[in-house]
Amino acid sequence: MKRLAVYCGSALPADPVYVEAARHVGRTLAQRGIGVVYGGGRLGLMGAVADAALEAGGEVVGVIPDALVSAEVAHRGCTELHVVQTMHQRKALFTDLSDGFVTLPGGVGTMDELWEAISWAQLGYHAKPVGLLNVAGFYDQLIAFNRHMIGTGFIRPQHANILVHAAAIEPLLDQMAAYQAHEPIFAIKADRL
Repeated sequence: MKRLAVYCGSALPADPVYVEAARHVGRTLAQRGIGVVYGGGRLGLMGAVADAALEAGGEVVGVIPDALVSAEVAHRGCTELHVVQTMHQRKALFTDLSDGFVTLPGGVGTMDELWEAISWAQLGYHAKPVGLLNVAGFYDQLIAFNRHMIGTGFIRPQHANILVHAAAIEPLLDQMAAYQAHEPIFAIKADRL
């Protein structure tokens, strides 16, 4: 894995455990020679991941919609900063530039990105690993709900292992590196994203 898309919140949570986890992710990716592709922001967990990766000498590629650049939330210290017009273009570029996806704690936007990465994998738009970093049990209920969807048959058996999760970044990266591509619902060419 040369680059991973990192999805996480742009908010700054009250509990510092989330910020420290985000900084640890940035440092760990840089130390392993894995570039960060992320939302291009300087705030919240996004900024913490980017700053820590940059401080550790890592590559940080931001992808941000023009409207957010105008709102002055863009991280100007990125190795590369791609400015796109829409959120759809943003997510498509995340997929193009990355070898997998790691989701840290976040809100609605983070959930949108996570579920789209899983959905696109099921449909065959990509065959990349989708990882969930369960910091301090933040995603316990989501993991249980994912199991519920599998158990009720709304997620096909061949897709049950698309989402991999761990409580620490090191074992999560190891699981992602060992990820075996699954059988998609449809074989869709990447240029049809």
